[in-house]
Amino acid sequence: MADVQTPTEASLLSTSNPAIESTESESQSQSREAGTKVSSTAPSTATTTEPTPAPRTAVNGDKGSEPATLTNGTHAYAPAPDASIATAIPTTKATTTSTSTSAAPLLADEPKQNGKPAFNDENDPPLFSPSLISEEVAARLPEGYTIRPLRRSDYYGGFLPTLRVLTTVGEPTLAEFNARYDFISSRNDTYYILVICDETATVVGTGAVIVERKFIHNMGLVGHIEDIAVAKNQQGKKLGLRIIQSLDAVAEKVGCYKSILDCSEANEGFYVKCGFKRAGLEMAHYYEPGPKSSYERS
Repeated sequence: MADVQTPTEASLLSTSNPAIESTESESQSQSREAGTKVSSTAPSTATTTEPTPAPRTAVNGDKGSEPATLTNGTHAYAPAPDASIATAIPTTKATTTSTSTSAAPLLADEPKQNGKPAFNDENDPPLFSPSLISEEVAARLPEGYTIRPLRRSDYYGGFLPTLRVLTTVGEPTLAEFNARYDFISSRNDTYYILVICDETATVVGTGAVIVERKFIHNMGLVGHIEDIAVAKNQQGKKLGLRIIQSLDAVAEKVGCYKSILDCSEANEGFYVKCGFKRAGLEMAHYYEPGPKSSYERS
């Protein structure tokens, strides 16, 4: 290790006599030897960019074999405590902040569209395959309107208010709605409920076809078209026609040999335009007491 002379030392050396130089030379030699011994035993003061991590104190069964980890993913290093003063330092319980990897509640943290929770095919799959819906019919909808299978999230999106245009619905809770949806979804080869949504993704029309399996007609299938409803402020846009056409196409694609529906005489002309014809007389026997809507009395 090279010695560094101060300006004072350099000045004295240049003006000193030989005797003094000899004495100082011996003194400097002894100093270098002493310095060599000290440097071999003294701890190095050089700093490193990444010191060896100290073992982590065991907490709740953790063996402390790994360095502590900060929430940003880096390691927290600390010098090992001196054994002579370890007992003087009070032990404090390590406090860690855990970051949960589970999904946040859907309604609270999901991005929203028009003030409503935004859902997708992963967290809110359609009731049946959208490929069953006629692309030709979808193309004839008003601009910005869409037609698709029912989703669980439609509980929030206008499905029940649209049905109320047709008949009484009641006030089902979310739990009750989910229970019925789960039942229908478990039989998605029988129940096909679709909805039409406007530009704001609000349900403004709906209808269903229920597939009946028979022993007659070579184990044939019959589609029963039910619950056609269009919001009052959306009527006159041919949405009911598009719903009937879509349901009729679904029934044909899943193998039904015919589709049938019930309607009032007042609506007969509408269904004739949709390709249906009168085929007998509907009879009904209601069991639930109480007044019926005009639809139920028809």
